[in-house]
Amino acid sequence: MSNPDPPTTAPAFIPLEANPELMTTLLTNLGMSPTLALHDVYSLTDPDLLSFIPRPAYALLLVFPITPTYESHRLAEDSLLPDHVPTPDYPVIWFRQTIRNACGLMGLLHAIANSPAEFITPDSDLDRIVKTALPLDTIGRARLLETEESLARAHRAAAERGDTAAPEATDEVDLHYVAFVKGRDGGLWEMDGRRKGPIRRGELEEEEDVLSEKGLVLGARKFLEREGGDLRFSAVALARGYD
Repeated sequence: MSNPDPPTTAPAFIPLEANPELMTTLLTNLGMSPTLALHDVYSLTDPDLLSFIPRPAYALLLVFPITPTYESHRLAEDSLLPDHVPTPDYPVIWFRQTIRNACGLMGLLHAIANSPAEFITPDSDLDRIVKTALPLDTIGRARLLETEESLARAHRAAAERGDTAAPEATDEVDLHYVAFVKGRDGGLWEMDGRRKGPIRRGELEEEEDVLSEKGLVLGARKFLEREGGDLRFSAVALARGYD
């Protein structure tokens, strides 16, 4: 998959700002429990700054520009990976991105869909989407997201409320989102809709989460080290709210 991006003829969303408050509102409107929230992560190395995030953290989202170094690594690694074949009992639920500029939404969906089920309100849009997607193949899941009006509506409302002027849905945007989650098998998984499927990066102990030392070493820090350390990025974590 040399060019994993959706074609220009694909459905397009307004790019989503990496704003934890907007992200929380978007997911809560879809059916995420109000006990959860997205939080800014100000450092991936400073224990004092990491301590501000309620634990456990259920997902970590990195937001970064797609660089030649990243694309070179993705191509090399994907060439060795089989295409993902989803099953209802797979340790994580993964969606291929076929909507332009929807990588923020994909990251959020990967974050909440792979969090404990208790944090998704029964009979909500989110609950229905996840349950409908589980038995579908990769193409079926992508088509589900393309045609799900509740997703488009919630995403549009959040994108238009950002602190900065929202670009057009058809604009080319170089920022990308990748989520790290803990699967039902105890593994640390990298979730990216531009890849061939979810990628298991290593094993976490029962008490370890995505912001634990091991979770960061296996996931976000190794990811950023490949870029030579000068990559401009931001990060948000999904965890309980402060209230």
